[in-house]
Amino acid sequence: MNKGAMTYPKPQGVSVRGQSMDAVDLHDKVVHPSEDGRPRSPLESLSKKYNRNEREIRRLRNSVSFQLGLHLTNAFRKPWKLLFLPLSFPIHALMLGLKRIGKRSFSEEILPLNSKERKNCIVLFPTNGVGFGHFTRMYAVARALRKQDSELEIVFFTPMPTLHVLYSDDFPTYHLAGRYKHASMTATEWNGLVEDMLHLVFEAHRPKWFMFDGAYPYRGMLNAIASQPDMGKWWMKRGSLKKNKTIPVDSASFFDGFIIPGDEKIVGNDNEHIVSPIRVFDYEEVWSREYSRSRLSVPVDSKIVYVQLGAGRINEIEDMVQHVLDALFQFPEVYVVLGESMLGARLEVKHDRLRIIRDYPNSLYCRGFDASVQAGGYNSYHEMRAFGIPTLFIPNTETGMDDQLSRCMGAEGEGWGLVYMPSEGDNLNSKIRKLFSIVPQRHTESNGANSVPKILGIDKLLK
Repeated sequence: MNKGAMTYPKPQGVSVRGQSMDAVDLHDKVVHPSEDGRPRSPLESLSKKYNRNEREIRRLRNSVSFQLGLHLTNAFRKPWKLLFLPLSFPIHALMLGLKRIGKRSFSEEILPLNSKERKNCIVLFPTNGVGFGHFTRMYAVARALRKQDSELEIVFFTPMPTLHVLYSDDFPTYHLAGRYKHASMTATEWNGLVEDMLHLVFEAHRPKWFMFDGAYPYRGMLNAIASQPDMGKWWMKRGSLKKNKTIPVDSASFFDGFIIPGDEKIVGNDNEHIVSPIRVFDYEEVWSREYSRSRLSVPVDSKIVYVQLGAGRINEIEDMVQHVLDALFQFPEVYVVLGESMLGARLEVKHDRLRIIRDYPNSLYCRGFDASVQAGGYNSYHEMRAFGIPTLFIPNTETGMDDQLSRCMGAEGEGWGLVYMPSEGDNLNSKIRKLFSIVPQRHTESNGANSVPKILGIDKLLK
């Protein structure tokens, strides 16, 4: 039985146009093809409609309004409970609120669907963070899985808008816009969409594995995977979460295992697999120094500094970008390559020695850079570390879950990076001068994405 799932008996004799389900003639004319291409019988179509209705009924019964109304109704049915209603009602409302924010376990009844033969397929679900962290790790894992098993079907389901990246690599992709892209959509409604769409994906592809990369597991996703009792369920999650941030208390019970991409000061727990930092490309796979500079149209003998201060969707970064550019252009030999995130607005800056790239992944250019100024997200930190690029970090302290400051302090300890904190009175010009004095040093560490196939057992299937 799947972890986190509960079962309850399925009603018998559901009627279809006046007939019981058992009485439906399986030789009747079919109207829909099944997921494997063969004609779908009326019983199969009815079963799918029944499952959809079950999910909708469950969502309605677990809504706050229904539960509060049920509490009042029960009190009126048993009048002695009315005496305690002034006390029991606010307590019940508080308990429901704690469930909604993940402080208490969510005891939902999830109906496991009928088991079918699983295909050699994995569904990857990178959530949409403030940047590309979750997406990039899943993209790196997908590339590693394809190298290990070229016959493996790799399917993406994501709220990230950068679908062209996946399509260019021939990864089939399903997209659902994030909740706040929809007008006046509640969390319950959006989670219902997630659950229903994932059910369709699971029905169509029948994957052996599912992997989620995100800091906060969605309730709709948890409900969907709970209905798949024989599908391997994995959660890739960072270890560098802020101490004041929490996740739903019951979320871990829905997964068979956890993969922790390497970061600063990580200690693994039971059923957690810690791998090396995950990158899309290794040093040997990115463009050469000469080719990168040719594409950027900068002199081969110039000093190039790469600047990327985040997606610009947490707080405004234009002022800090301009501040950094002004400081860098005081050095006449410096050219600046400004990485403009595809998730943020276009930056209105210009200079004769400025080149702007709105590309992905920008790590392809890394061998052409002499130094960098970064925000301190997971991907940029470990790419700069692996490629040996001296970096000045300006940690974004406004992120919801990621502790960038803690991560970036590790670069100072290793001697290849610096941390600039304007709130602490740091001087940017002196930091940049010190940055240019750092001797580049590559940290040759294996790519954690290459460890994932073995953890999932995919490499065993090929032997």
